[in-house]
Amino acid sequence: MLYKMKDVDKPIWQLTIGEFVEILESRLPKSIEEKISLEKVDSTYVYGLKGLAKILGCSTNYAGRLKRTGIFDKAIKQKGRTIIVNAEMALRLFNDSKK
Repeated sequence: MLYKMKDVDKPIWQLTIGEFVEILESRLPKSIEEKISLEKVDSTYVYGLKGLAKILGCSTNYAGRLKRTGIFDKAIKQKGRTIIVNAEMALRLFNDSKK
């Protein structure tokens, strides 16, 4: 149940615990859903050699060496010193290179 609009001008200190919880429940699920959708977008990409190392579970030095071999060329976009890696594609390419 959404909080009644007529009570919008009521000071917060006059709210009962039930009214306060009702307000929070009506607002939080939307915020959580938005946060999850943002995380899904961000989780497909990692940034820099640290991000690549994190998804591979190795050191940044080793991730740099692997990057230089060209295994991840299709998964990496680089402009200057900025590196953006498509995590899913990088893992797929890494698994294929092991075979």
